[in-house]
This record gives sequence, structure tokens and C-alpha cells, in this order.
Amino acid sequence: MKTLWKGYINASLILKITIALILGIIVGLIFGKEAAVLSPLGDLLIHLLSFLIIPLVLLTLIVGVNQTKLSHLGRMGGKIFIYYILTSAFAIIVGLVVASILHPGSGMSYSSHQGFNVPKNPGVISVMLNIIPSNIISAFSELNMLGIIFTALVFGIAISYLRSSEEHGELGEHVYKVVEGLNEATLTIMKAILQFVPIGIFAIMAKTVGNQGLDTLLSLGKMITVLYVALIVQIVVYSVLMVLTKVKPGRFFAQARTPMLTAFVTQSSSGTLPLTLNAAKNLGIPKSLYGFSLPLGSTINMDGAAIRIAVSAVFAANITGTHLGFTNMMEIVLIGTLASIGTAGVPGAGIIMIATVFAQIGLPMETVGLLTAIDALVGMGCTALNVTGDLVGTAIIGRKETKVEGHALQ
Repeated sequence: MKTLWKGYINASLILKITIALILGIIVGLIFGKEAAVLSPLGDLLIHLLSFLIIPLVLLTLIVGVNQTKLSHLGRMGGKIFIYYILTSAFAIIVGLVVASILHPGSGMSYSSHQGFNVPKNPGVISVMLNIIPSNIISAFSELNMLGIIFTALVFGIAISYLRSSEEHGELGEHVYKVVEGLNEATLTIMKAILQFVPIGIFAIMAKTVGNQGLDTLLSLGKMITVLYVALIVQIVVYSVLMVLTKVKPGRFFAQARTPMLTAFVTQSSSGTLPLTLNAAKNLGIPKSLYGFSLPLGSTINMDGAAIRIAVSAVFAANITGTHLGFTNMMEIVLIGTLASIGTAGVPGAGIIMIATVFAQIGLPMETVGLLTAIDALVGMGCTALNVTGDLVGTAIIGRKETKVEGHALQ
């Protein structure tokens, strides 16, 4: 037993996760809904990752702010925000093009008597207001990522000011050392949690496959296939962008695959954040950048969800016989981009975005109810792409910034 445990600890993390995925699928198919008995192990993984989100984001960003000039931080923030907006819009275009070529939903029909309650969309204005929390404690307890980022930036800048002042310089250095030490302690805890990731992934995958089953997969198989084709096309686009900006795709995906697979299984961009931050650290991206860009991306950058909106719209139009003209498609791009900004990176958020877009362009809400049947199956791929998009943007901006500062990212 001791030898087996030692072998597990020393094995490659990606190998353990791959085996866990395969075993989870097999167990889910064999035992069906009874595989839900494993769900506590999956819940434990989500809890462990969520446990680290606040200290990782808060401490990493405070340390990062103190390792760069404020002018550099503002420049990087502007670039990453523009990147997120543009790639979200482009992802919707990719989804529309792929779906228009492959025609998901053609030949299907739906019942207009199916009921569906449209979830509430928090909206862009609400998201913007949440940037400044009215209560720091509630921002942390509610996992308000924008509020946590704002808090970290404010305290990071304040500590940086103390360190540079003659009156409080020594005090500022002491505070910074404490924060830096706590950040290293958090990373040490992260290394321990990584050993449990494959076990949690196995349990979540078994439960998901067991609940969905083959019937759901086969009945809406074309819709699922078209969506995953669009996701692959977007990954190709990312690879081209990385080649053009001299970021090595091979090295990138070697580090990104762990958060990608974890996001695929957990369906949570926010929940995967500790692993995404760890991948950025291993890629050598400046902490001052990834400490800000990745938490922000987990909230507002959802390329996978954007593709899902586009494919779902074409799917709904095909099964209802609705023609989507050029104007309708431009509406989908605009509304879908705004909806993706105003929705949190948690399981089920995709349905909120789809309902918002459908309501605006006049597609029936009953078709949204039909899409909920495959919510988990499509949400997995979309969440993985969301996390990938965050890391790609961070790597690209990081490459540009390190060139500006005179030491290129490898």
C-alpha cells in the first residue's frame, strides 16, 4: 500500500487526471445514476479549490502590485480588458459560422407547450457596481470576484505607497513581507490539494456521465457535436494568435491542460481559478499581470459560453423554422458579448446568457428548456474554453509586457 501511494504521488498530474477522466466515464456508463454515491468526493474537490480562491487572488494580486510600477499595471489592465471583449465577440462569430455551416437542430421539432422560467440576468450595470463592494466581508463571503480584485488592488497600492514613503517605509516593508509569506504558504497548500484533484475529477465525471446517460447524448448529439467543433476551431484561433505573438503553444498547453481538464469536469471557471493561477505561475507570466487578469477573466471573459450562445441560437432557429438574417446575427454578437460580461463563471450561467439573447432576438423560450437537457454536456467544454481563453490572453499580454520591460517571456 505504501509503495502504491508513493507511486501515485510521484506520477505525472496530467497522467493521473487523464486516467481519472477515463475511469469516471466508464463507471458512469456502467452504474448510471447510482454513480452519484461518489459525489461527496467531487464536492470535496470543489470545496478545497473554493477554499483557496480568496487567499490566492487577494495575496497574489497584492504581491503583484508591489512588484511592478502602477503605470505598467494600468497599461496591462487596459490591454487585457480589450482582449477579453474582442475575443468574446469573435467567439460568437466563430460559433455562428460553424453552426450556419453544420445546421444543428435541422429536422427536429419541439413542443410549444414546454414551460421554462427565464433565470434572472444580473446585467452589465450590476456587475460594474459590484466592482466596489459596500462591505468587504460580504464581498469575500459571496465570492464577488470583482470586489475582491478591487480590494486587493486598493490594499496593494496602499502597501506600495507605504514602502516608498520615508515615514512608513519600514512598516510598509514588514507588511509586505507578511503578505508575501502568506502567499507562499497558500501556494504550499495548493501543492497538497493538487494530489486530490484526480480523485475529485473521477467522482464528478462518474456522476455527470451517470446522470446524463447515452440517451440524452444521442438525442441531441448533433447539437453537441457542432458546439464542440466550434470550440476546437476557437482553440485553433488561440494557437494562431500565440504563434503570431511568439508564445509557444506546446509549452502553453503543457501547463494549461490541468486547469482545462479540471474546468471541463467541474464546469466552474471560478472554482478552477487556483489551478489556472498555478499554470500562469509555471509559464513564467508576471504575477502582477496574472494576479489581476485571471480573476477578472473568470468573471467577464467567457469565450466558450459565447460560442454556446451562437450555436444555441442557430439550433433554436432551425427547429422553429426561424430565419436568422445578418441583422439578427449582429444582434447576437452584440447582446451575447454584453451578456457574457454580466454573468458569473459558475455552473448554469450559460443558460442565463442563452435566455437573455433569445428574449432579445425573439426566439421562443421553450427551446431554452430543451437545451437544459444537455446543459452539463455542453457546459463542460465551454467552461474549459473559458479558462483557456483567460490563460491565452494573459500569456499573450504577458509576452508583450515582458518585451516592453526588457526580459522576454520564454
